[in-house]
Amino acid sequence: MNATIRLLTERDLPATRRIIALAFGTFLGVPEPEQFRADRDYATTRWHTDPATAFVAEMDGMLVGSNFVTRWGSVGFFGPITVHPDLWDRGIGKQLIAPAMECFDRWHVTHAGLFTFAQSPKHIGLYQHYGFLPRFLTAIMSKPVHSPTSPSQWSTYSALPESEREACLRACHTLTDTLYAGLDVELEIRAVSAQGLGDTVLLWNGRELMGFAVCHCGPNTEAGHNKCYVKFGAVQSGPTGGALFDRLLDGCEALAATQSMTLLEAGVSTARRQAYRKMLERGFRTDIQGVTMHRPDDPGYNRPEVYVIDDWR
Repeated sequence: MNATIRLLTERDLPATRRIIALAFGTFLGVPEPEQFRADRDYATTRWHTDPATAFVAEMDGMLVGSNFVTRWGSVGFFGPITVHPDLWDRGIGKQLIAPAMECFDRWHVTHAGLFTFAQSPKHIGLYQHYGFLPRFLTAIMSKPVHSPTSPSQWSTYSALPESEREACLRACHTLTDTLYAGLDVELEIRAVSAQGLGDTVLLWNGRELMGFAVCHCGPNTEAGHNKCYVKFGAVQSGPTGGALFDRLLDGCEALAATQSMTLLEAGVSTARRQAYRKMLERGFRTDIQGVTMHRPDDPGYNRPEVYVIDDWR
C-alpha cells in the first residue's frame, strides 16, 4: 500500500496529534485511546523547531501517519513515528522511515537511533531492517516536586541578557562535545525559549558552564499537566560529576516548583549507571521503560561515567 510522503504543514497539526494519541493509546490498550496523553504535544513543538524534518503520510487526501526527525549535532534520532491503527501492517511505517534515513545521510550523523517498545518484537524487527540494533533500556522516571531547602545555585537561559545568549549556547556545545564528539542540543534550547515551553537550567562556576538542563513545563509542551520534563540535561564528567548532577537535579526541581509543577520527569539510559543510580537515590521511580536502538552498534554517549538525562521518544 503506497502513501504519499510529504512535509508536515501547520494545517496538519490537529490530525497529526489525534493520530499520535490514537496509535499509542491503541497499542497500549488504554480505555479511550484518542485521549491518550492529550495534554502533551510532540507534534507542534517539533514542527516549530524544524519544519523541514517533520513528515506525514497521506492517502486519498487523508493524513494517516507521521514521523519526526531530530538532529542533535552529530547525533540523530526519529520519532514519534505513528500510523493510524486501521492501517497498521500495510508498509506505511517503512515509507515514513525513508525520509528519516535520508536526513541522517544528508547530515552525516555519526550516531543515529530511536526509542521503541522493548516488549515488541515487531517494532524491534522493523528497525533492525534499517541497521538499528537494540542496546539499552531507557527508564522514563519521575518524582514529586518539593520546594528547595538549599540556597539557589542555578540560573536560567531566559534570565540572560540577549547579548550573552550566543556565548551560553557555545558553552553548552563545548560541554556536550566533551561527552560525545559533535553532540549539540542548541536547537532544543532555542526551541524552548522561542516557543515558551519552559526554560533551560544553567550551572556556572564563574564563567565556566558546568551543566545545563532543557526543561518543558506544563500542558501543550512535551511535559503535560503539572509536569516539568527534562528533555536533555548534562554535566561535566570527572571526579565532581556526581555532585554536579545533584546540583543540576536540584535546579530542575526548583524550576519546577517556581512554575507550580507537581511532578518532575526525566529519562535516563540504564547504561549510564552512575546517573541512573543517582536518580534512584533521589527518589525517582520508573513509570515506563523502552529500549534504544542504535546505528552503528556502539554506545555513543551511553557510558557508565556519563551524567546525561535524555530519551529519544
